[in-house]
This record gives sequence, structure tokens and C-alpha cells, in this order.
Amino acid sequence: MKIFQYLLATFVASFMLIGCASKGNLAPKEVSETAKLFNPPKDGKAGLYIYRELGVGAALKKDIFINDKLIAESSPRMFFYEEVDGDKEYKISTESEFSPNDLLLKTEKNKLYFIKQYIRMGVFVGGANLELVDEEVGKKAILNPNMELGNTFK
Repeated sequence: MKIFQYLLATFVASFMLIGCASKGNLAPKEVSETAKLFNPPKDGKAGLYIYRELGVGAALKKDIFINDKLIAESSPRMFFYEEVDGDKEYKISTESEFSPNDLLLKTEKNKLYFIKQYIRMGVFVGGANLELVDEEVGKKAILNPNMELGNTFK
């Protein structure tokens, strides 16, 4: 009987945590669908797609920064699109358990970049990290019907 109570409590707690992972601050569906067309960036710009798939740490929301400026708070199955000046270096960062994790990226004009944010287990809570992925891998992840465009903080 103790095992049943333990399993029931674990089951209920996991459903409560899933509720905490709800997405907020989403862009309208039409805007999300347009972003999934992967149009080239405006002249002289580079396009950054930053996305997070469903996985470990689904209840966690993590901040994303470009050159130390907060641009968004991620949730699972969410992506963001930002255009930045081409031919410059950027520091893309994500909130982690103890300190931000950074990815340095040298952009080229008129090119798209795909950056995957993922959660890894930490000492107390999950930490986040970033990884530059191939265009094909990034597009496939973002084209998932459950992936939605999040609004950025402007």
C-alpha cells in the first residue's frame, strides 16, 4: 500500500509540474507560420533562430540574451527569431544554474543561423546550454507542428 501511495504522489506531482511548463507570450499563429518559411534576412542582416525542443526540464523557463540584452524567456517547443547586423560577432547566452552559458557567433550578412537551447541536469535545478546546429537540423526542429514562435522583449 505504501508503494501505491508513493506512486500516486509522484504521479500527481509530475502533472502539477507539467502545468507549470505552460507557454506564455506566444506570437500570433500567422506570424509563427511566416517565421517557419525561413525567408532570408533583410539586406545586410543575419537571422538567428533560437529554439528549444521538449525534453528534460520541461517545467523550467530559461532566459536568452544577445550581447547581455535579455531577448526572451524560453519554454519547451518554442523558438525565437531575431535579425542582427551581419559580419559581426555576438554573444548568445542562456540562464543556467550558477552562471550564464555563452555561445560566441560570428555572423555573415544574409545568412540564417540555428541555435538549439537544451536543458541538462544540474546540482539543484536544471541548467541550460546553447549549441549551434546545421541549418537542416534546425529547420526540421522548428517545422515541428508543436513548435511555436515566442514573442521577444523589444
